[in-house]
Amino acid sequence: MFDLGLYLAGLGAALVMGLGAWLVSLKLNDVSIVDSLWSLFFLLMAAVFLLGAAEVGERAYLVFFLVTLWAVRLSVFITKRNWGHGEDRRYQAIRAENEPGFRWKSLYIVFGLQAILAWIIALPLLAATLGTNPLGWLDYAALSFWLVGLFFEAVGDQQLADFKARPENTGKVMDQGLWHYTRHPNYFGEACIWWGYFLFALAAGGWWTIVSPVLMTFLLLRVSGVALLEKDIGERRPAYRDYIARTNAFFPGPPRRARSDSNL
Repeated sequence: MFDLGLYLAGLGAALVMGLGAWLVSLKLNDVSIVDSLWSLFFLLMAAVFLLGAAEVGERAYLVFFLVTLWAVRLSVFITKRNWGHGEDRRYQAIRAENEPGFRWKSLYIVFGLQAILAWIIALPLLAATLGTNPLGWLDYAALSFWLVGLFFEAVGDQQLADFKARPENTGKVMDQGLWHYTRHPNYFGEACIWWGYFLFALAAGGWWTIVSPVLMTFLLLRVSGVALLEKDIGERRPAYRDYIARTNAFFPGPPRRARSDSNL
């Protein structure tokens, strides 16, 4: 199911939201606010798709409800986490690389780019919203993926926040709870959520929306997720190298034995 006009309306809404956030970032001199905005791009586009659909079925309402839960939770969590800490070091590095004039360049380097990426990734939300066929087993499989994803993302986020909040853990590596089985439970959860949205779209006939979860998984693994976070973390935190050696990067699994134990 596809409606080009409705899809372009979603892009327009995302770009307007990005423009508004960019104007706020100029006043704050902090583009980190785009992290809080990321999930809200999808909520806004899901609302545009729902309101613009000629006919709305059960799947559309279910998917919109799930997007709302996911988007609001993630945005609130990131906003609380970043509040009062200034611009994230990732964006400080981007700022330094794009001076002079980063304040203006950030409109397309940061906010415009993320709005367009979100628009591309939102394809399954459009297809699922336009599909009016009855709910079936694929929809229940999709919901299962989504629930697993939300569990890993939300629980992983909270476990890490609680760990960092304890002064005795300063300088230590978080390897407890879900982080004992994967170095990035929140990223794994995010991927599961988007494969869940794809299954909803597939149930509505939108097989072509597979580009969305593939792109999201690639970004999480190779671009803005695992690869970026771990680019130099072993140099900054030597204990993290041991964590890497014994713990899966993405997919949960039992920890590997330390190298020193492998020769016993």
